[in-house]
Amino acid sequence: MTRRYFGTDGIRGQSNVFPMTPDLAMRVGIAVGTIFRRGNHRHRVVIGKDTRLSGYMLENALVAGFTAAGLDVFLLGPIPTPAVAMLTRSLRADIGVMISASHNPFEDNGIKLFGPDGYKLSDELELEIEDLLDKDIYAQLAKPHEIGRAKRVDGDIYRYIEFVKRTLPRDVTLNGLRIAIDCANGAAYKVAPTALWELGADVVTIGNTPNGTNINLDCGSTSPDALRRKVHEVRADIGIALDGDADRVIIVDEHGQIIDGDQLMAVIAESWLDDETLRGGGIVATVMSNLGLERFLKKKGLNLARTKVGDRYVVEHMRNNNFNVGGEQSGHIVLSDFGTTGDGLVAALQVLARVKRLGQPVSEVCRRFEPVPQLLKNVRFSGGKPLEDIIVRQAIESAEAELGKKGRLVIRPSGTEPLIRVMAEGDDRAQIERIVNDLIGVISNVRSAA
Repeated sequence: MTRRYFGTDGIRGQSNVFPMTPDLAMRVGIAVGTIFRRGNHRHRVVIGKDTRLSGYMLENALVAGFTAAGLDVFLLGPIPTPAVAMLTRSLRADIGVMISASHNPFEDNGIKLFGPDGYKLSDELELEIEDLLDKDIYAQLAKPHEIGRAKRVDGDIYRYIEFVKRTLPRDVTLNGLRIAIDCANGAAYKVAPTALWELGADVVTIGNTPNGTNINLDCGSTSPDALRRKVHEVRADIGIALDGDADRVIIVDEHGQIIDGDQLMAVIAESWLDDETLRGGGIVATVMSNLGLERFLKKKGLNLARTKVGDRYVVEHMRNNNFNVGGEQSGHIVLSDFGTTGDGLVAALQVLARVKRLGQPVSEVCRRFEPVPQLLKNVRFSGGKPLEDIIVRQAIESAEAELGKKGRLVIRPSGTEPLIRVMAEGDDRAQIERIVNDLIGVISNVRSAA
């Protein structure tokens, strides 16, 4: 069934343009509230957001929808996505909502939904919501005496801070570490520096002055150059870059070199293997993770289970197969011993614990394997389905045949933006670059012709 609203990570788009309009947000509140209004207890929903200007608009629209459906609303204010997942469970809410477009620019926004167990909703539930959105949802409104109430509970960010601190092993403190952290002018601008400082670190913070329009702007995990400069400037032992809603993390070592999610998963997997706490016989990652990670794990006697792109699919495979470490190359790292979704700060603390225990610099601890040459490029398109074109399919088949067993080719439409992503990897860098550029050219020509 074709989805009209939901992508790989909730509903997302440009603010004040369908589907990111206040009207649809209100309808989502009514539809989701109706579906989760089960049983005779007083129903509640928690709503968090990042620092985008449009967050005020969507927050109020969602409040109108949920209260109209008969749910009480707890407004958390700016808070990381994993905190919303955690507080949904902690506050025994029926549903959790995060208003965020993650790493996208401020013009975009999105709605992420969590069930009462703190996990993102299944495909089946999302389709049920979509079906209800296209019906007369106003027939489902609560009776006048059942209309919900709304209140702001900003202080609950400290529940999350204490939760994060408890994920650091008891035998480890951050005393003696100078940490530079980039909060991307996003949802973690309060909680992340506070947690690190309370754990004993000397903290230098950037990207912590949000103004509604500077989230992810030349900062954060998708733009780490500012953090690299700050690490060099203050001679930090490590740099931590979060994204706008803090569910992903990228590390910068003491030399200013970037360490991606694949390397971080390798660090955590090796650490937990040594502690005999790693489950599932390996880790879960997506088709985008580097072949070098797979080879590293194999040498350790571990497996790499691959899923399609999207941390929800990683989590699904983890839950079904008893894994407790999974994630994406982009820095979404899910540690199910602690949470139900990607958590950049919690993942960073596991890396810091390994650094402290080994007593080695970050550049040594976090370089676990040599990445296989990999190239990813995007093609923007509007309308149509370029990947179904016969010329494009033939070009892809030819590229796959050329790579054979010496590399991998992954071509897919983005689930959050109007982009087609073309990724290839293999031991021959020149071959990889030629294949990707050729495919980009073919897809671009088909797109232009359309």
